[in-house]
Amino acid sequence: MAEVTLATLDVSQTADVLVRAVARELAAAGIETPRVDAEILVAHAAGVSRGDLQHAALLGRAVLADQEQVDRLRSLATSRAERLPLQHLTGTAPFRHVELEVGPGVFVPRPETEVVAQVAVDEALRVVAERGSVVVVDLCTGSGAIAVAIAQEVPRAQVHAVELDAAAHAWALRNFERLAPGVTLVRGDARTALSALDGRCDVVVSNPPYVPTGAVPKDREVAEHDPAVALYGLGADGLEVPRGVTRAAARLLVPGGLYVMEHAEVQDAGARQMVDATGDFEGIHTRPDLTGRHRMVVARRSSARIVEDSSS
Repeated sequence: MAEVTLATLDVSQTADVLVRAVARELAAAGIETPRVDAEILVAHAAGVSRGDLQHAALLGRAVLADQEQVDRLRSLATSRAERLPLQHLTGTAPFRHVELEVGPGVFVPRPETEVVAQVAVDEALRVVAERGSVVVVDLCTGSGAIAVAIAQEVPRAQVHAVELDAAAHAWALRNFERLAPGVTLVRGDARTALSALDGRCDVVVSNPPYVPTGAVPKDREVAEHDPAVALYGLGADGLEVPRGVTRAAARLLVPGGLYVMEHAEVQDAGARQMVDATGDFEGIHTRPDLTGRHRMVVARRSSARIVEDSSS
């Protein structure tokens, strides 16, 4: 029997045949997770869940209803083989317990950022248990992923999010309206926004742009489709934008408030030095992501500068 290809897909083929055909195409194109991507694309084209698709594959059942769905699957698979981000093709990206809406113009949230969100969630829950409420700020919110997670997972959290880029702001607004309508979204510069909250925030979290100028991400999906404004942190070390975010965190946090910021694996020492250079933080340390890579800097706001300001 001839091997099924994208060109020979048809409505009578079983779910497993479709998935294997798409997976072969994606593997040939260098996609790192061809089977997973194929399952997601076949399910999306058929309008079923991935779990239902896997069930149909086990039972040897077809899942495509008509030629329109066949053509849709062929187009999706071709686009993915050309390295368009999977999330742009489906219009969604999983993040912790939710499915965010994403597309061109916004950074696609990554699994490592879920660990950054967890640090913020844990601290916010601790503050709520201690005081009954908590104020959290997400700077450079992008799609709104971290802010949504905190709003959903921390009862009585007052969550504020800041995004400067117009396209990303629009995606964040859509996600907040659907998933976390209580989040206050501000379009503005993370370095200067939310001045009314100066010294009143318990947690400041950020996944800012941090790729050094001139460095090109190895994944084509990132290099060619994630917006440059969400990638490049400016400066030779990529930490110019993060420095501004760090100064904003110092301004916003209460004494003892927690700051957590994602960075690249090779920036751990530079990120710690950046936070230490403000003179406004203590307990500065690096934490790993799920794979053990050094991917975030964590620190607490000291009270030194607030005392100096009050005596001047």
